[in-house]
Amino acid sequence: MPTSTWPSRSPCSARPRWCTRTGWTRSSCWVSSDSTVASSQCGAPFRRSWPPLPPAAAGWRRFVVPEPNVDEARLVSDVEVFGVRSLRQALALLRDDEVPDEPACPLDDEAARAAEHGVLPRSDRLAGLDLAEVLGQATARKALEVAAAGGHHLSMSGPPGAGKTMLAERMPGLLPDLDQSDALEVTAIHSVAGLLPSHAPLVVRPPFCDPHHSASLPAIVGGGARTARPGAVSLAHRGVLFLDEAPEFRPSVLDALRQPLEHGEVVIARSAGTARFPARFQLVIAANPCPCGRAYGKGLYCTCTPQARSRYQHRLSGPIKDRIDILQLVEPVARAEMVADQRLIEPTAVVAERVREARQRQAWRFDGHRWSLNAHVPGYELRRHFPPEPDALPPIESQLTSGWLTARGADRVLRLAWTLADLGGRDRPGRHDVFAALTLRLGHEPPSRGTRARDDSAGRGRRVG
Repeated sequence: MPTSTWPSRSPCSARPRWCTRTGWTRSSCWVSSDSTVASSQCGAPFRRSWPPLPPAAAGWRRFVVPEPNVDEARLVSDVEVFGVRSLRQALALLRDDEVPDEPACPLDDEAARAAEHGVLPRSDRLAGLDLAEVLGQATARKALEVAAAGGHHLSMSGPPGAGKTMLAERMPGLLPDLDQSDALEVTAIHSVAGLLPSHAPLVVRPPFCDPHHSASLPAIVGGGARTARPGAVSLAHRGVLFLDEAPEFRPSVLDALRQPLEHGEVVIARSAGTARFPARFQLVIAANPCPCGRAYGKGLYCTCTPQARSRYQHRLSGPIKDRIDILQLVEPVARAEMVADQRLIEPTAVVAERVREARQRQAWRFDGHRWSLNAHVPGYELRRHFPPEPDALPPIESQLTSGWLTARGADRVLRLAWTLADLGGRDRPGRHDVFAALTLRLGHEPPSRGTRARDDSAGRGRRVG
């Protein structure tokens, strides 16, 4: 128990701590003469508790925190944590006096905060969903499995009711639990955002974040008036960011995803300083083919003008599309296809086991590197140290030459080929894996070498005419 000495200010007392009732406090950390750190000036829970406890690394071993944050603070190893309900209790504890009884700390409405941000910290709402419920979409289910196994970004396009949202909501069920380091990292982000449930201080499941299409730029990327707070891209770190009706999002919001998609982090500059939040998420996009949603097949039932369809499809910019690994068309399913698929469909548990084994192969292959999934391997490392079979490269080179693939797209095809090989238990991707990866990347089977030339020739003929 701390000695009965009035706590003296320490250098860490100048560091601000967030209090949900009073905002940023000027001095919310006191240190007694026996190195007990007392945090918070009132009994309200922090939005940040154990994430800003670097004093533990500096030798502090005793902490006084608001009672609702006790479990969260105890995630820091080799420290002793005391929970208090008021500043009077903290002072009595530091003076070694009798601790007075105080009413319990009021808790914020966690469900309301989660709904406001469109985030499910532990994906509890999706726990009972099963992939076997999505009938007739065998190709789309396979694309979802590949995306989950390699950490790839996925775009699904199709009419309403085809199953795009159902597939996306079943993605977290295919992902394995977070390891210890990732769990602590995700927990820190949710603690900073004030979304960490008090009854479950450690996030062990990949988060699932599905913001509404009316969300603002700060809500998606992060920001705030006084200080930067993490947005949806950071709240989905090590999990899934699902953008339903993606073309309905503001263009500025969609284009702001370029940095986190490429670098796995987001940097927010404010007058008071710069905040850097991790944002290594899997992006899953769902979109209708047109505003009315019926421009599929021959488009006989579509009521949109060609100009309206073109504008709608171009709301996703080229740079964003080029950063997406898998393009999947989700078409309406006939009753006969649903009946036939009942014999072949697999539940989430079976597919999740294949995903887990594929990720284990990746972890073994990339042991000692700073990445652990195929989707995160830099292109130059992929080409230099992890090449496919020699006869597997010509299809990629052919598509590069014809213009169907960009250089970035070619790297993404190689990453997809490695994931397909991992799912199949093969040591290196072969020609079949590369062909399947090209199909996933392009959204259709790779065209022959002469197709682009014939299209260009026909286009020139029409322009001349």
